[in-house]
Amino acid sequence: MQPRVKTIRMVLFALFLLPILARAIFFVVTEHPRSWRDADWSSTGILPSAAADPHARVLVMAGRTGGWKGVFAVHSWIGPVHVNGWAADARWFGYTPRIVADITGEMASAAIPKIEAAVARYPYAKTGDYRLWPGPNSNTFVANVLRAVPELAIAMPPEAIGKDFRIDGSLFGLTESRTGIEASLWGLLGLKLGWVEGIELNLLTLVAGLDLRNPAVKLPGFGRIGIETTAQTATAKPR
Repeated sequence: MQPRVKTIRMVLFALFLLPILARAIFFVVTEHPRSWRDADWSSTGILPSAAADPHARVLVMAGRTGGWKGVFAVHSWIGPVHVNGWAADARWFGYTPRIVADITGEMASAAIPKIEAAVARYPYAKTGDYRLWPGPNSNTFVANVLRAVPELAIAMPPEAIGKDFRIDGSLFGLTESRTGIEASLWGLLGLKLGWVEGIELNLLTLVAGLDLRNPAVKLPGFGRIGIETTAQTATAKPR
């Protein structure tokens, strides 16, 4: 085997396979709901009620998925869009969700009509359009909505499998925030370079990379590991 090929294989093993193996071991040795029926879907109380906080607000949330999929992926959702009866801060398969982004003020007010328009024209909204892997799925939906409001500068979680499925079918284009470029082969293979999204290498929907804005590494299964940051926030006036 040529030294270069061997090196590439070792790098791919370290970046992709090793983290997944570690995450799988963690999944096996920890307790988790056996099925969606056993899971807790109640509100966590991490967000105020709409009555207590009536101002415009855009939230992106993410929670670990249930079953074996939880080894690899998180499920993301965006508010004010609601497509089920659960609270915006509800547990997902019993796991406490994290706030990916919290946008308030005039920027949120300006973004909401754009978000609603993006939802209305989403092309994969019919029954049967959903595809778990590589997309289009719920993470594809959120990523597509964020493309309509790049000024919010929101980066999707690296474990949000399906986010890199480009709904227009193009192989090249701008990242969601339009602060960089990406190449994606139907969400299965790709490379992303952007100030907001960082550097991401996509191999069979698993993502490894670097966070540039807030230094950290991105590993399959684990997501972002590095300097702890609060949710991406914005209260500034729209540009």
